[in-house]
Amino acid sequence: MADAALALETVDLSKSFGGLRAVQNVSLQLAQGQLHAVIGPNGAGKSTFVNLLTGQLRPTKGTILLAGQDITGTPSHRMPHLGVARSFQRTNILKSLSVLENVRLAAQALHPLGLRVLRSPRHGAELVDVARRALERVGLTGVEQSAAGILSHGAQRQIEIAMTLVGDPKVILLDEPLAGMGQEEGERMAELLKSLARERALLLIEHDMDFVFAVADRMTVLVDGTVLATGAPAAVRADKAVQTAYLGEHV
Repeated sequence: MADAALALETVDLSKSFGGLRAVQNVSLQLAQGQLHAVIGPNGAGKSTFVNLLTGQLRPTKGTILLAGQDITGTPSHRMPHLGVARSFQRTNILKSLSVLENVRLAAQALHPLGLRVLRSPRHGAELVDVARRALERVGLTGVEQSAAGILSHGAQRQIEIAMTLVGDPKVILLDEPLAGMGQEEGERMAELLKSLARERALLLIEHDMDFVFAVADRMTVLVDGTVLATGAPAAVRADKAVQTAYLGEHV
């Protein structure tokens, strides 16, 4: 993989909590135009790994590179401004506000003028336009004025993804976006993520193996905080160590 194509890279990334080594020497490469899934059993270190990438945790050792630039230790509030956005395991929206307001507020938080944009009708209109384009991108144009809380769980997940798009990120980190969805919603989410991955780099944490194998271009398996295998989905599925440690009945 050529370095020029890399959006995000970790080199020997590690995190310890006292005597517990939650992430150990994880080296991973995420390319532009790629959906890279990180899978593993509960307690494998997946969420800790994402929290390291987004600056919510500082690594014990190792390096994080964004387009070749060292961003190790960058605080979480700076990451969206660098082009790294994320969604969380639990929906992170304001359910009493409209769909459009949720996404507009996300755009406002990234604006360099912060709350002062409210004093300028022009800037306020620009933020609404940004929010509308993000909602159109995820397929929610027709529900802009609906209260976010009355939408289906799948639609609320789409709102969250729209909120990540307002900063035009180069990298999006998705922590279990399929959680709580039915089959039809999951199929829509799969199509959306595959479409987004053509435009930017996506890192996906997900437990639903059918979903992962349907959407991933590349996969990394974590077990006990270490990389057990990484490669194309077919190669990972066929790996005997992965089958023994994790996939089991999914093979």
